[in-house]
Amino acid sequence: MSSEIKVEVLQKETITPSSPTPPHLENLSLSVFDQLQPEFYVPLLLFYPNNRDGSNVDHQSLAAERSNLLKTSLSTTLTHFYPFAGKFEYNVSISCNDHGAAFLQAQVNCPISKVLEKPDHEVLKQLLPADIASTQEIAGHLLLVQANFFECGGMAIGVNISHKVGDAFTFSKFINSWAAISLGSSASDHIVVPAVEFGVVASICPPLDFFNSGLPIAEFAKGKSVTERLVFEASKIDALKAKAASSTVPNPTRVEVVSALIWKCATEASRSNSGYVRPSIWCQVVDMRKRSGQPLTENALGNFVWFFASMTMESEVDLQSLVSKLRKGIEEFEDKYPNGVSPQDVCQTIQESGNLMTKDGIDNYSCSSWCRFPFYEANFGWGKPSWVSICTMPAKNTIQLTDTSDGKGIEVSLALKEDDMAIISSNEELLAYASLDPAAV
Repeated sequence: MSSEIKVEVLQKETITPSSPTPPHLENLSLSVFDQLQPEFYVPLLLFYPNNRDGSNVDHQSLAAERSNLLKTSLSTTLTHFYPFAGKFEYNVSISCNDHGAAFLQAQVNCPISKVLEKPDHEVLKQLLPADIASTQEIAGHLLLVQANFFECGGMAIGVNISHKVGDAFTFSKFINSWAAISLGSSASDHIVVPAVEFGVVASICPPLDFFNSGLPIAEFAKGKSVTERLVFEASKIDALKAKAASSTVPNPTRVEVVSALIWKCATEASRSNSGYVRPSIWCQVVDMRKRSGQPLTENALGNFVWFFASMTMESEVDLQSLVSKLRKGIEEFEDKYPNGVSPQDVCQTIQESGNLMTKDGIDNYSCSSWCRFPFYEANFGWGKPSWVSICTMPAKNTIQLTDTSDGKGIEVSLALKEDDMAIISSNEELLAYASLDPAAV
């Protein structure tokens, strides 16, 4: 299908903040958490079917109208999210110089339903303005937007943001602030996050000179991988919770049970292909904002995430035991860091986990959950998105979780080695709870 669908970029321009960034905000120091993020572009796609009645709508005029609204509101939003319009000074700071964000307008030669009926990774990548694995030197901007207009009048907004300026929490704040400004609303206090929220994390977790080298601090696991999309509906998650519940964890969460099942299936596939029992480590990203012991960090922008790791070495992996390991992992994390993670803690964790995770014969899986971030609330003026996709990251053994549109199910983007994925994609236990690459309509 990807060869039949063509995405043609018609215009490309730079959108600068509507007001200049004040001199005292022109240099934003990175935090140690910013320093440690790989230099890649986080992807997001928001799909909006045409919600206008009648066949007499001029789709070309509609596209121009919406494109202009997006550009104008983006310019206003950048005055509040000013680092997004800046330039990254390698692992030291962001120069908030109003360099601007890239804005592309593209035309897609099919109705939006053709993409949504059978999402194709190669097509989805065309709807994004930058390759995920780009650096700032290649992409040219820290923030890039591509407004894609379909023949039917539907549209998809593709956004790439450098991970160096923010995590999923920050991305969500930006998208919803931009949408609210576009919609023309000012009734909610979450519409514009105060500019002072940038730099909070760096003030309590300052950067370390140790990480200021010209070489990447963190890189993705190399190796050929394939990506599949799995969707767990709410009713299936309820059934999975019942199966995964135990006296240790009588009330597992959505994320715990889905993560445990993915971990179980991936471990079994890897062991089947290798022919022996391999230790398996699950690294779960943790949002530190409500775990820092300081209320001023609850709305801090930038990167403020860390992780905990759980391991299994058992010859037989059991769903209940894996859920227990995940629950124990977060509880031990919170006990160990009651006042948040310090730069010294970061260094110690890197040393300890690095030694373990680089050993041969150990499988490492990295999971990030975007569940409960309100991307499905992003109404720019033509309704809420029908589907939100975070596509895939350029790394093997990575798992990303997002909400389904009803906020109760979970969508999984799973990247694994090709031979492991071949086993997982036909795993009967997994397919009893998840749909493999269903329609997004």
